[in-house]
Amino acid sequence: MESHRFYPRIGYTRVSTLDQSEARRLDGQALDRMFSDKASGRDTLRPQLAELLRFARDGDTVVVHSMDRLARNLDDLRALVQALTRRGVRVEFVKEHLVFTGEDSPIANLMLSVMGAFAEFERAPIKERQREGITLAKQRGAYHGRKKTLTPERAAELVQRAAGGIPKSTLARDYGISRETVYQYLRQAEQ
Repeated sequence: MESHRFYPRIGYTRVSTLDQSEARRLDGQALDRMFSDKASGRDTLRPQLAELLRFARDGDTVVVHSMDRLARNLDDLRALVQALTRRGVRVEFVKEHLVFTGEDSPIANLMLSVMGAFAEFERAPIKERQREGITLAKQRGAYHGRKKTLTPERAAELVQRAAGGIPKSTLARDYGISRETVYQYLRQAEQ
């Protein structure tokens, strides 16, 4: 008896802040599984993205709202799309109306590069204006940096609990912070 494998459509979303809604970004898409990160796109070290990369198999389709949700820079975008398509996974970008299969034409590869470069460039003026605004605010004495979420004592307690094996998601919930903020406190403690 021949078995037929089901090829799921897998959604991936990423939002930068906890108050953004990731679900609306893939409304109307028929999806069998969803992976959602609430983290910056500055790198690819995101827990749900890593889980998606482990989960996706030959014949599956990964659906992403737009290229900048998958990666913020062209090198990361190319690497992720290539890592998936080399394994036979289709990658669809809804906003850009692009699909990548690994058997892509030179035009498809050009589109990935051009659209990815636009997504990366879009971010540069925003960061530049932010830096200029911070510099001006510092000159006026109005900017003192972001206030730390935890007191030094609570941060030390968090680090100690993490060393004791408490899961990062539990620590984030207990301290009312994101998992990324937990990791930031742990990185600071290592320095």
